[in-house]
Amino acid sequence: MSLRSLVYLALVACVGTSSIAIQAQPRSAGTPGATAPEIALNDDRGALVRLADSKGHVVLIDFWASWCPPCKTAFPKLDALYRDLHPRGLDVLAINVDERRGDATAFLQGQPHVMPVLFDPNGQTPRAFAVRGMPTSVVVDRAGIIRFTHIGYTEKTVDLYRHEIERLLGE
Repeated sequence: MSLRSLVYLALVACVGTSSIAIQAQPRSAGTPGATAPEIALNDDRGALVRLADSKGHVVLIDFWASWCPPCKTAFPKLDALYRDLHPRGLDVLAINVDERRGDATAFLQGQPHVMPVLFDPNGQTPRAFAVRGMPTSVVVDRAGIIRFTHIGYTEKTVDLYRHEIERLLGE
């Protein structure tokens, strides 16, 4: 079964789910309190971007796909959040998981953005973060610890991200 099929099934299981914080015991990859798995992916210019490059910053990692309607809705709002809070220490890594890069490229052509977009067509990063639905976002503190994990998107989600990020920027 392809990554797209697995993520779609997880999305169907989460229909109607708003943004939630996930707590799991014991702490495993992708859960609050765990150290964030390393990310090393190429951006749209081919440059290698690593999560380690953001050490000392608060990082919002967003897993998205062009076939995911909530992802499309969230994308410009996350970019606006990045534009607003990046000067204060927020990094956003928008990780596209489309199996065909052309699908992501077609979507991005109509979405001007400043935040870095990374590509993971093989799905290694969502597996490392134990992503169970689309979209999924993970908020990582300045020390590289996952503090919040969210599955799904509603109009209130960006306000929740802002609240969490502002709190972490103040620590």
